[in-house]
Amino acid sequence: MAAFRNKASKAGEAKVAGERSLLLGIGISAIGTGMYVPFSLVFFHHVTGLSFTLVGLVMTVTGVAGLAFMPLAGSAVDRFGAKRVNMVLYGIRALGFALYPFASSLPAFAAVALVTALADRSFSVVQQSLIGEVARGAARDRLQASTRALQNAGMGAGALLVSGVLALWGTGGFAYTAWANSLAFALAGLLVGRVRPVPAGADGPAAGRPAAGYRTVLHDRPFLGLTAANFLTALGYAALSVLFPLYLSTWLAAPDSLTGAAFTLNTALCAGIGVLVAGRIRRSGARRTRSAALGAVLFAAAFAGQIVLGTLRPGQSATLVALLAIVVVYTLGELVHSPSGGALSVSAAPEPVRGRYLATYQLSYSLATALAPSLFTALLAVDGRLPWAVLTAAALGAALALLRLERHLPAEAVHAEPPAAAPAARRPAGAAA
Repeated sequence: MAAFRNKASKAGEAKVAGERSLLLGIGISAIGTGMYVPFSLVFFHHVTGLSFTLVGLVMTVTGVAGLAFMPLAGSAVDRFGAKRVNMVLYGIRALGFALYPFASSLPAFAAVALVTALADRSFSVVQQSLIGEVARGAARDRLQASTRALQNAGMGAGALLVSGVLALWGTGGFAYTAWANSLAFALAGLLVGRVRPVPAGADGPAAGRPAAGYRTVLHDRPFLGLTAANFLTALGYAALSVLFPLYLSTWLAAPDSLTGAAFTLNTALCAGIGVLVAGRIRRSGARRTRSAALGAVLFAAAFAGQIVLGTLRPGQSATLVALLAIVVVYTLGELVHSPSGGALSVSAAPEPVRGRYLATYQLSYSLATALAPSLFTALLAVDGRLPWAVLTAAALGAALALLRLERHLPAEAVHAEPPAAAPAARRPAGAAA
């Protein structure tokens, strides 16, 4: 029995062909993303010369349009393969950032922003599909963890890099940053070209002709349940960037500098120990559903801690210590949930329609991100502890849903490595929960 598990573990942990190139490309593109995301409005205002109002309006409209494009990206993955679509999206982003400094009129900026937003919004779908295309078993969990760590480290490095550029050249340096972004995305695209997908299984689609469409996804009740559970958890992911700063400044009356400290701690932990935490969970043999549920429970514990803190409202020093402790628990929840949840969604998606499945799954993140600002501000206006109470209930609901879904999901999705007993036959895509 132990020999079987060791053999399975070695097979699942095998390096994928071109893995270093893939991860290097992800790190480089994350640096590019970090060079503009923290400064989005200011970045595009100085690059294009347009007012903040116009830039904000264009970013909102193009962002919504990008969400509508995600299902098409999923279809493209199923028809042409994730690797090809990934390279195309990198190319579009590279071209868009190369053109931004020349888009000084509103129509030109809107056109470039729209095309770039379509690629940006769809990228997560395609990248998740690519992980499923190039890796099997526990290697998917490892790539999920490595990807998240590199993205955090890269975005932090990108933010520091652009800060140095602005210190040297002032706001005029934003144009050089846009071109550096373009170069980063182009280089990342070239590196992805060195990745070698794993040959499709016997149930894979015929070349260029996917076997089914979105009706297959909509009939798959267990996967829709998984997507709904992820929506509840995704609200928690949005809390650090949306709710946390407002809660600190309004309910706790804490200095804004604590927000920066919390973000720095979260980013440092994700980049520094993310792979170690994921590896420990993977080697423990925990089922993906259960480790993802554990991550959701840790989220709930952090949110409950905010309720306690908001009730007691201790002095500034005690508040600082408590907040940082809560951020550590929150980050551990993120590190435990993210690799398992990501690999679970990738592995639960049948190969012929993996792109469509993951486009549906990623909409749970997008919808949570879109809903979070209005939901959190409305609840915060009633009572500062109320949004944390809602998030606590949502995270616990997600954990419960994951555990209940375990027996309805494919065995190869639930287990990172083949279970010792003969795996249960894969359920039909439309099987009821």
